[in-house]
Amino acid sequence: MMRSSRMAGFGHSVPERIVENCEIEHRLGLEAGWIARRTGIRRRRWAEPQDSLTALAARAAEDALLSADVDRRDIGLTLLATSTPDHLLPPSAPLLAYNLGLTRCGAVDLAGACTGFLQALALADSHVVRHGRPVLVVAANILSRRINPDERASAVLFADAAGAVVLAPSDDTDRGLLSLDLASDGSQYGLIGIPAGGSSLPFRPDLPDDQCRMSIRDGKAVFASAVRMMSETATAAVAHARLQMTDVTRFIPHQANARMTDALCEKLAIGKDRTVETIAEFGNSSAATIPLSLSISHRNHPLARGETLLLSAAGAGMTGGSLVWRI
Repeated sequence: MMRSSRMAGFGHSVPERIVENCEIEHRLGLEAGWIARRTGIRRRRWAEPQDSLTALAARAAEDALLSADVDRRDIGLTLLATSTPDHLLPPSAPLLAYNLGLTRCGAVDLAGACTGFLQALALADSHVVRHGRPVLVVAANILSRRINPDERASAVLFADAAGAVVLAPSDDTDRGLLSLDLASDGSQYGLIGIPAGGSSLPFRPDLPDDQCRMSIRDGKAVFASAVRMMSETATAAVAHARLQMTDVTRFIPHQANARMTDALCEKLAIGKDRTVETIAEFGNSSAATIPLSLSISHRNHPLARGETLLLSAAGAGMTGGSLVWRI
């Protein structure tokens, strides 16, 4: 039987602690308003020391499961997109699934940085279509523990959050994933990263702190590469779906920087009235920004049957991609 997938449930979660710009500006010696003018961020959420990535992800996932019209015992796969797992080994997805009572499903971590949620959503759609079982897709990050507090480029941007979507089977083949366009550019591999912690440079007590924290080596190059990848893949995805940009009812880009979103809207000729933006209140939580924004947008203005979504992201690696989804 021909089938597609549908978004059956949405959820998001953020830590309780609110960090205002003034706190970071004071520590870095920046003038008042500097962060908002350059990034569009006014505040962000940071986890407390006792908070775990798995617990943050579970709260978003629980919301999505409760709002979905599916039996959680039918969930066939749990996908967790994260760059900040609780441990390098074992993966976090099996514990997440267990804590949610999902005892009859597979569980996989995906390390796709800011593009991770789109990659997970594409994989989830394939699993639903092929096997006819619902899939839980979660993206979560606690980036506040990975940033270099003394590096202005990263200290002002990153935040902690989680977002989740439940995909379920549908017999309406006009809905679901209409098109997907993914990209990568390994020549830009070192623009964003954490040098230590992998096999090339394992953690050692004598390593300087900046080797163990996230660093953005060239912010202008990151901006240019991300705008190029997102605009090119978005244009390709819409064309592959045989649609026009005017057909997009909601544009949900990765919330990296408000100026980046402005540049994308201009390149794609998508008005801000159709663009979902959450960066001002929640900052940049990497892979979590799109499902967080999707869940908040749905809560404020419920998605209607037949709406066309354009999701787009780019990040470390460099990786990027866009997809078109019909509700």
